[in-house]
Amino acid sequence: MTTPVEQERTQPEAVGEEIAAEDRPWQTVVWNDPVNLMSYVTYVFQKLFGFSRDKATKLMLDVHHKGKAIVTSGTKDKVEADVAKLHAAGLWATMQRAS
Repeated sequence: MTTPVEQERTQPEAVGEEIAAEDRPWQTVVWNDPVNLMSYVTYVFQKLFGFSRDKATKLMLDVHHKGKAIVTSGTKDKVEADVAKLHAAGLWATMQRAS
């Protein structure tokens, strides 16, 4: 006689993963582009998000050297609005779940 095979229990884990995903905030990602000047990107970060010149410059340098920077995070609605503002300013931005 063979022993019974234990059934896979993926459902409870999947539900737990979905709940954990819902708790993670959204992030606004600004991507490097060949069009906008670094000074303009710094200016946009200051005007749209109220960042200090130093913080805006650091984020701009992340975009320039690393190819992207996370500039804001929060609820899906807030981040969608931030992405729309960045698009209106001519910057390339997307949103993603925090990891």
